[in-house]
Amino acid sequence: MTKAEIATEIAKTTGISKDAVVTVIEQFMAVVKDSLAAGENVYLRGFGSFIIKERAEKTARNISKNTAVVIPAHNIPAFKPAPDFKEKVAKL
Repeated sequence: MTKAEIATEIAKTTGISKDAVVTVIEQFMAVVKDSLAAGENVYLRGFGSFIIKERAEKTARNISKNTAVVIPAHNIPAFKPAPDFKEKVAKL
């Protein structure tokens, strides 16, 4: 499902214009990105959490050149679904 399809579905069920729904969705995504970039997790009760996962430094191998490459420690965004969300998807 794409952002446009989500916006269309929300517009149908709420009666709000699709343009307004798209604006809200885009602002939601911007707030989540900005919060994670600032080091804050985002918790949505009943849905899930957008969290920051820390990856430790590790050594990888470049097979074609047979050399070791150090990948520095870094953070990545992740989504952790709520238990209700997991249950609903597991029943598919």
